Amino acid sequence: MSMINKEVNEFKVKAFVNGEFKDVSKADILGKWSVFFFYPADFTFVCPTELEDLADKYEEFKAIGCEIYSVSTDTHFVHKAWHDASDRIKKIQYPMLADPTHAISRDFDVLIEEDGMAERGTFVVNPEGRIAAYEVSAGNVGRNADELFRKLQALQFVAEHGDEVCPAKWQPGAETLKPSLDLVGML
Repeated sequence: MSMINKEVNEFKVKAFVNGEFKDVSKADILGKWSVFFFYPADFTFVCPTELEDLADKYEEFKAIGCEIYSVSTDTHFVHKAWHDASDRIKKIQYPMLADPTHAISRDFDVLIEEDGMAERGTFVVNPEGRIAAYEVSAGNVGRNADELFRKLQALQFVAEHGDEVCPAKWQPGAETLKPSLDLVGML
């Protein structure tokens, strides 16, 4: 079953962000775009490369009204320890959500039950708290923040211009399409 347009369930979790522990809840995601970036575990191999990639692009995400939430089933204490131990993770300024109860991982259907860890799932959530796009990847393949950013920009464009769609490789300012009977079979 598709998760597109699924409303994110209520949640309240601890997060490590900017040297502090904070609570993050569903109320915090409403009214702006959000990316939930699930990864298997702290102190691993592919995960820090992905999280650093997002950290390097974080200001650009914020500039277009999007908050990033990295999520693993580790505790907020483990997130802090990883932050203190890793130069890559020290770059992170976005909230690192702790999901030791697996509530968020189950809600987004990325929990690997037998391992107690999350798949590599990326979810773009619109300001109404509904999933607008998602992708789940094999655990041994890292993701690309540039492509995620491009998809977010396209989703925001389409949300604002409901009568237009973005073709493959669309970039802001590029031509869009207006679906119509005249386009059928012409592309």
